[in-house]
Amino acid sequence: MSGLLIRPERPADNAAIRVLVAAAFESETEADLVEAIRTSEHYIAEMSLVAELEGELVGHVMISGATLRSRTEERPIVMLAPLAVAPAHQRAGVGSALVRVVTGLADERGEPLVVVEGGPAYYRRFGFEPAYEHGIEITVPDWAPREAGQVLRLSAYDASLTGSVVYPPTFDAFAE
Repeated sequence: MSGLLIRPERPADNAAIRVLVAAAFESETEADLVEAIRTSEHYIAEMSLVAELEGELVGHVMISGATLRSRTEERPIVMLAPLAVAPAHQRAGVGSALVRVVTGLADERGEPLVVVEGGPAYYRRFGFEPAYEHGIEITVPDWAPREAGQVLRLSAYDASLTGSVVYPPTFDAFAE
């Protein structure tokens, strides 16, 4: 998409991000989640990005911390949530650009993987695969297919990373 700028979010963007996320999801819930993540210890500032087009914020994505719990240990991992694109700019490549840039940043940081709860058909194009195929369990809502719990294996991926994804307490208030 010509003229699209992907950059880290800034404090001055917070109000516009809130409006954008609420519009994209037609709900304040995800906007509240973004604000809760931003004020938590799991927030990773350099992986909270906006898409700007002609000075207008048209997209937002966050990768934040989570935990992978196995029978013997807990390991920090990262997850992508949420991804939002302004309704007038959906299906124009904004979300794809955000996902590619933010997962590239995760790879550069040496993260072994990124997990996401989302539409398999959408995220498959970026290399996400059903998490359970790699020994990673993600609890998805009853209405979602098991394949909605997905993982993107990055350069530092290690097959010993197995177990259950534990969302940070920040997410508890937003669980369905």
